[in-house]
Amino acid sequence: MLTGCASAPPRHLDNICHIFDEKNGWYDDARNAEKKWGSPISVMMAIMHQESRFQSKAKPPRTKILWVIPGPRKSSAYGYSQAKDATWNWYKDKAGRWGADRDEFDDAIDFIGWYNTQSRKLSGIKLNDAYRLYLAYHEGHGGYNRGSYGSKGWLKQVAKKVSARAATYQRQLKGCQKRLESDGWWFF
Repeated sequence: MLTGCASAPPRHLDNICHIFDEKNGWYDDARNAEKKWGSPISVMMAIMHQESRFQSKAKPPRTKILWVIPGPRKSSAYGYSQAKDATWNWYKDKAGRWGADRDEFDDAIDFIGWYNTQSRKLSGIKLNDAYRLYLAYHEGHGGYNRGSYGSKGWLKQVAKKVSARAATYQRQLKGCQKRLESDGWWFF
């Protein structure tokens, strides 16, 4: 009964139109974040896909003590955006979103848009550059600016996947955006 409150992830993660068709209100939330922060819907959704696969209560795996006993988690990352506690608090303070929750889609997509805008300001990354935005998202702005990702071939591969997914989502969105824009508008 308690799990009924948690939002299940969408069934078709590889098609942004199907995601928005299945999850009522998500398109409007993503569009609002895009308008507010300038980060494309496709980029924000690709980052969220990579971080949590759209699982509202996602957490990093626990470490193991003596290979069996569950230990502490590797970080405080949580929710759709996998934002760490300190970064989430920075967002709530600077964006004025004190009631924001990491396990609420509208707050998480707004956070990703805000963070991408910070990446533009602090690291000079274009808001449609999913590859570099993801590197900054993963490494933090200081790490990105120092090039900490340079020796992390695995991370650069992940960033390529995020960039490819953003491009796919953008192509898909072109095919359904007009319909999504018109959904819910009934005039009598």
